[in-house]
Amino acid sequence: DVVGILCLVSVAAALDFKYHHTEELEAYLKGVHAAYPSLTHLHSIGRSVEGRDLWVLVLGRFPTHHKIGIPEFKYVANMHGDETVGREILLHLIDFLVTSYRRDPVITRLLNNTRIHIMPTMNPDGFEATEVPDCYYSRGRYNKNGEDLNRNFPDAFENNSANIQPETQAVMDWIRNETFVLSANLHGGALVASYTFDNGNSVTGSLKGYSRSPDDDVFIHLAKTYSFNHASMYKGIGCDNRQTFPEGITNGYSWYQLEGGMQDYNYVWGQCFEITLELSCCKYPPANQLEKFWRDNKVALIEYIKQVHLGVKGQVTDKNGNPIPNAIVEAKGRPHVCPYQTNDQGEYFLLLLPGTYVINATVPGFKSMLATVEIPDNTGNFSALKHDFSFSEVSVRSRAASCPKFPLYQELERASAAVKPTLHILALMTVMLVIFK
Repeated sequence: DVVGILCLVSVAAALDFKYHHTEELEAYLKGVHAAYPSLTHLHSIGRSVEGRDLWVLVLGRFPTHHKIGIPEFKYVANMHGDETVGREILLHLIDFLVTSYRRDPVITRLLNNTRIHIMPTMNPDGFEATEVPDCYYSRGRYNKNGEDLNRNFPDAFENNSANIQPETQAVMDWIRNETFVLSANLHGGALVASYTFDNGNSVTGSLKGYSRSPDDDVFIHLAKTYSFNHASMYKGIGCDNRQTFPEGITNGYSWYQLEGGMQDYNYVWGQCFEITLELSCCKYPPANQLEKFWRDNKVALIEYIKQVHLGVKGQVTDKNGNPIPNAIVEAKGRPHVCPYQTNDQGEYFLLLLPGTYVINATVPGFKSMLATVEIPDNTGNFSALKHDFSFSEVSVRSRAASCPKFPLYQELERASAAVKPTLHILALMTVMLVIFK
């Protein structure tokens, strides 16, 4: 009935600038899905320690499942339960996207060509446990088991001994089940866009205090896209006099080293470029500031999603035109320690800045195919450059190239240590000097 529909629409529209606890957050997401059933898909990817659902709202023209050629994007907030700004601005982002669809041509094209996954809270237990909102650290940072979820993922540089928590496992399974290309996780306590790697060793440049990934240029671009579209992040003014971030960005390791972080896990094991957005000096600011936080971040949140259309994408097929899953597709000079492979539909997505690249497609056991591509900036067209590969002699389903669970960069370091012992001697001398000082 019409009255019922109007009620649903008003539920979706009446989003206040206040903190939404578990029941309200759930009711809001269900209201949006009921009001926009063809544009949204609501599901829980798992449960917290205390049994709260980890809700994800998916938005797009095909919200319920992956469509060939349409990249998957995600935002995750409130991983630390007491860092709350991201949780609320993602609700306002949802509101903005559904109400702008078919009214705003840019948002309409964005949703027609992108599948956007939004998880307002990864740590609902921590949020509920934060009884006295505070600008500084509180117990609510951790999950119910007292674990820091952003130190809880497998690490590419050292064996992370942390017990994998239910919230972490849910996110790892989610990453495995989708073809995520780009992501950001929203935190608080600083104002900066931080990018991979958060951990490192001599192979990635840790001796120089910066841990560089093979796609460092892309990560810098992604971080700057957010920072420069934010109301003030780009100014690089830290939250206190001690810390400033030129252009509002930082390499994670340069800022401070951490193991078991979610952004490194996404990049190494999930084939997904993720950055960490620190959105407020105060971790849990008063509710009357939320409207300003939304205004400050609104443009940046949208511009960042558009970057999922950078680079090149395509399908790898056999002589009969069937997709080849697990084919390795990478740009030359950018090898990933876990090779980036095609999904079940034979698709690959590589985020690359405009320029000329040689793309190497390999089906294990067959000759590689190389293609030189000229990549334009296609983010405004909402589609990366398309380039398919067809292996005429292949009619097999290839096996996945193994990507072991143990830290991979350790192996690289050992290999390079055999070649360059001088680095280690230098490091040792530095340590000795520090000790004797």
